[in-house]
This record gives sequence, structure tokens and C-alpha cells, in this order.
Amino acid sequence: MMKFVEVFGAPLLCSVFLFFVSLMLWVFGFCGIVGNGGSYMIEWQFFYLCGVDWTLPIVVDHISVVFSCFVCLISGSVSLFSVSYMEGEMFLRRFMLLVMAFVSSMNLLIFVPSLVTVLLGWDGLGIVSFALVIFYQNKKSLAAGMLTVLVNRIGDALLILSICFLINWGEWSFGYGLFDSFGVIICWLVVLGAMTKSAQIPFSAWLPAAMAAPTPVSALVHSSTLVTAGVYLVIRFYSSLVESPEVLWFLSKMGGLTLLMAGLSACFEVDLKKIIALSTLSQLGLMMFTVGIGYPMIAVFHLFTHALFKALLFLCAGSIIHSTGDNQDGRILGSLDQLLPFSSGCLVLSSVVLCGMPFLSGFYSKDLILEGAFSGFSGSFEVFVLLVGAGLSLVYSLRISLTGVFGQSFGSSLCFFMVESSYVVISIYVLVIGAIVGGWFLQLVWVAVNGFDLVGLLGKMVIGFVTFLGLVYLLMSLLKVWKVEESLLSVFDWFLSSMWFMNLVSGSLMSGVGLKGGLSMHLCLDLGWMEVLGGQGALKALGKGISFIYTMQSGSLLTFLRVFLVFAGFILVIFPLSF
Repeated sequence: MMKFVEVFGAPLLCSVFLFFVSLMLWVFGFCGIVGNGGSYMIEWQFFYLCGVDWTLPIVVDHISVVFSCFVCLISGSVSLFSVSYMEGEMFLRRFMLLVMAFVSSMNLLIFVPSLVTVLLGWDGLGIVSFALVIFYQNKKSLAAGMLTVLVNRIGDALLILSICFLINWGEWSFGYGLFDSFGVIICWLVVLGAMTKSAQIPFSAWLPAAMAAPTPVSALVHSSTLVTAGVYLVIRFYSSLVESPEVLWFLSKMGGLTLLMAGLSACFEVDLKKIIALSTLSQLGLMMFTVGIGYPMIAVFHLFTHALFKALLFLCAGSIIHSTGDNQDGRILGSLDQLLPFSSGCLVLSSVVLCGMPFLSGFYSKDLILEGAFSGFSGSFEVFVLLVGAGLSLVYSLRISLTGVFGQSFGSSLCFFMVESSYVVISIYVLVIGAIVGGWFLQLVWVAVNGFDLVGLLGKMVIGFVTFLGLVYLLMSLLKVWKVEESLLSVFDWFLSSMWFMNLVSGSLMSGVGLKGGLSMHLCLDLGWMEVLGGQGALKALGKGISFIYTMQSGSLLTFLRVFLVFAGFILVIFPLSF
């Protein structure tokens, strides 16, 4: 018993603590904040210097309370899941310390509306995510970690620049609609920084690469914490962004392109975890598009429902990978409905929620987004991209189910299969309840969100048709019409499966060119010209100068005559008119 507590005490203790915090936020937050419909600002002043008030503000409203509640709930489920998944891991306590640091950084980002203190949580997420991605110490993990931290550092630099411009206001809180000549620049910096953290085009390569991390980390990072930090930043400061419509126009275009690119790439991917990562990227593009067309509250609604079912999807995939001997290739997996009925059933359920099945969590927010796009002022091309992206969600959800669960198994013998432990079952059950009833309950909380727009009968029919458009893929799979698919898509297969060459644009360009440029600068500047112009060059110049001065002061008449002639010639050249 003592040995069990010593080995698994850390994840169990963290799980109980996070579940308790989530319950307290649910009870007191919903009774005091959400129930009354108010919001509170708590502010501590440290000192007042040069006209700038240095304070620590904390905002407590329905968005921050619900978001923090969901983050703690998902983190508690991930910690409980880690008891089984990380079994036998030598550095389990270190892993749990990193997870708790990650959750703390995210909560700091959620509750603080000041850009200076947001930067603390923002930097904390970037640094801890690097440590979590390289947790398995191999070349693939290190390359993914370097790509992740380099892209995140771009966002950090952009936020620091926006803080520098905020000095002109003498105020660090950006979300109050303050605006002047620097307002547009600050809005651009904040939006571009948020795009790096949420992996929008052209910063999309790091998110699928971060799948090198352990599956509990993927469930935490890609559902409710790191990737949603950029979306949350844009939503929190929307009152200032709305005063520069060109920034929101750009955000909606990039979000729509990311939605389309990730959806098409997920339809050609074979790795189970990468399909789920690309679906996360697609949903992030959908959230950014929703904010860009002017519906931040619906984007918050979709952010919360997405966190529930995407964490469930990752945990189910992690249970399958762990039970099948660390195998995540969809071409090998199969027949899991008979071998692992619980995990595969919950995987199918989470896929159904992802594609927007009516009356499950994903349906409410997705339907509202489509209604808002139809009744808003967005262009026809944006609506077309949104409809195609919404239809593709059912296609890659069906690919997960058909290849991994219901297909034929080409893997190893049954002796390598393991049964899910009770910790895995409990952690998945918690998120299953949230995926089924979370959207309905949040719709009751967000009463103002439901019924923003009214579309006609034709619009509702189009929304329903697009939601189930991916069933064409199921029909092709059942009829085995693979020749049609090959003839139609063979030309674009390479382009679509490579994320529109985003790996070359933001991956190789960010890490490869940066690292090679740093190496060449080290060889050419640090060990080359800087040595000539710097330390060694200064030493040689100083030595030659001392020897020259020593020669001039040698006391020889011939030397004095030469110095006099040189000095006289110099005077005649510089001041010719004076003589």
C-alpha cells in the first residue's frame, strides 16, 4: 500500500485537488456570478510611478469562472488517466509538477485582463509546453519541442511590443475599448500573437508536431489550455478589437483558411493522434472565424463545448494506443469494437459529438455559428468555406471510426492487448457526461447566446444538409467506391495531405532556417568578423598602435623629421586656403 501511494500518490492527489477546485468553482461561481449575471473586478495596487498605476487586476465573470471550471475538470480527468497511462514512468512526479504548472499558468491567463500579467501566464504556457513536448527524450520530441517553443516565442515578442505601445496610455488593461493613434497597431500585434498560440495559418505546423508528447499532455494541451489561449485572448480584448474592423476582417479570413486546410488534411491523415490534432486545428479556425465575423460569445460557447468532447476524444485515443501496444497507425488498427468495447464506444461517441449530431454538446454551438454566418455580413466565399469545413468534420470523424474501430485489424496478436484500468474508465466517464449534456447546460447559462439570429426554413435545411454531408464518405466506404476517390483526388493528394505545405512554410522556415542562420552567424560573425573587428582585432590594432608610438618616441632625428613632414603635409591638405 505504501509503495502504491509513493508511486501513484502524485497523480491521484492532483486529480482529487483539481476535481475539488472544479466543484467549488461550479457551485460558488454559478451561484454567485453566473446566477446573478454580474461580473467583478478585484484590483491590487503595488505602486504608482511616472504616471503609471502598477496594479494586479483580476476579473471574475461568467466567462472566466466557467472556463476555469472546465480547465480544472479536464485537468483532473487527465491526471487520473495518467495513473494508468504513465504506469512505470520513472519521473511521474516531475510530469505531474509540469501538468500543475501548466494548469496554474492557464488560470493566471484566464482571470487577469492586464497584458503585463497575461504575459506571465502566456510565457508560462510556452515554457511548460516545451518541457512537456520533449518529455520523451528522443530526436522527434526535441524537434517538435523546438518548433513549438520558437513559434510561441514569436507570440511572446508581439505581446511585449504591444505592451511597449501601451505605455502611451499609461494603462496595461487593454479590454476596455481604449483607443488612440496606437490602437490599430496594438490590435494587429495582439491578433498576430494570438494566431501563433492558436496555430492559425501560417503558424500551423507546430500543433500536429506537438503530438510527440504523451497522450495525457495532448489531451490537456489541445483541448482547453494552450491552443485555446489565443482564442481566449482575442475574445477577452474584443471590445478594443471591434474598433479596428480591418483586423477582424483579416482574422476571419485566416480562420476560414485554417478551417479548410486542417479539415482537408485530416481527411488524408492515417495517424490517429494527428487526425485528432488536425480536427482541433480545424475547430480553432472555426472559433477565430466566428470572432472575426462579430460573434465572440458564440465563439466562447463553442470553445467550452469543444474542450469537453476533444479531451474525451484524446483520452479514448490514448486508451486505445496504450491498450494496443503503443500503436496509433489507422491502417493497422481495427476491430476495436470487439477488443476494446468501452474505449472504442466512447471514441465513436466523441466523434459523433465533434461532427455536430443534434442534441449533443457540439450541436448547439456549431448550429449557432452557422446561423450567425448566414445572417451576418460575411461574404459568400466565407460562407462557402465555412460550409465545406463543417461538412469535412463529419468526414474525418467517420475516418476515425471506420479505420480505427470498425475496420479490419492488421496488427499483432491478441496477447499484446490490455484491458482498460478503472482509472481510465472513471476519467473517460466524467468527460462522457460533459460531452452529452454540457452543451445543453451551457445553453441554459448562455441564454443570450441562444436565439441571436433567426434564419429561414431554407437556411435551416442547408445547415442540416451540410452537417450530414459527410455521410457521402460513409456511403463510398460501404460501396467500396475507392476508384472514384482516387481518380478525383490523386492529383491533389500530396498537396492536401501536407497541410498545404505549412510544414515547409512555418515548420522548416521557423526552425530550419532559424537554426541554420544561427549556426552561420556563429561561424561567420562570432568566430569570424566579430573576432577581426572585436577582441582579437582590437588587440592587434592596440599592439600596432603602441609599437608605432614607441617608434615615434625613440629619440632619432630622422624619425622626428619624418613625423614633421607628414604633419606639415596633412596641414596643407586639410587647410589649403589658410596659407
